[in-house]
Amino acid sequence: MCYSVSNTKSQKEVEALTKAKWKASVAYKPYFHLSAFNYPNLHIQRLVAPQHLTTATWGLIPESASNDMASFRKKYHTFNARREALFDSKVYAASLQNQRCLIWADGFFEPHHINKQSIPYYCYIPEKSNSQSRQLFAFAGLYTQIKEKQLTCTIITTEANDFFAEIHNRKKRMPLVLKSELHASWLDPTLNNQQIKALLKDGFISKTFKAHPVSSLLYQLNVDTNIASILKRNLILMTVTKHSAAF
Repeated sequence: MCYSVSNTKSQKEVEALTKAKWKASVAYKPYFHLSAFNYPNLHIQRLVAPQHLTTATWGLIPESASNDMASFRKKYHTFNARREALFDSKVYAASLQNQRCLIWADGFFEPHHINKQSIPYYCYIPEKSNSQSRQLFAFAGLYTQIKEKQLTCTIITTEANDFFAEIHNRKKRMPLVLKSELHASWLDPTLNNQQIKALLKDGFISKTFKAHPVSSLLYQLNVDTNIASILKRNLILMTVTKHSAAF
């Protein structure tokens, strides 16, 4: 699962890296931490308009539920869509053909469990030239347009590789971060189902991730976690996490 993300890049940086222009009804805002349960706006690039970047509310709402979003959200959490079940899903299958998107971020958070304790870990790809900086990447995502200007989206997840199975050690899942050379393919409207399945199965990025524990304030209600310090390595938790050196 992936319920928390960051994108600290500026609008100028994101536009340069994606070769797309920001076009949304709201101003671009970077963020250090957003929780899916607050239904925030994520930065996305859609199949129908790949030359533009825009926002979409996290938590996909199918068009059939657009008239009563509150009731749908009480029944379903659609922040993540499992890769293995996409084509059989009543919620997600309709978006696979022509409502695919890239969801841009520079990090995400996963829980690591030791006994009954859940420790949040921040996962990212460090810049080679600056270990304190993180690379921008894209999750494979799906979206819907439920009103004239309102978009909703979900992040596709898949079974964890060896690295993320150590971090997300209970459910052993990871978000599907696409290889950069497959971004254009994911936004190609001519893809058939077999090609989509191939991208979903083999598209995870080959770059090396790093991860470290962060403050458990991440799990507390009514605390502002959209602050730079939330990304800092928690040295106290490092002594608790026996596998931390491997991350």
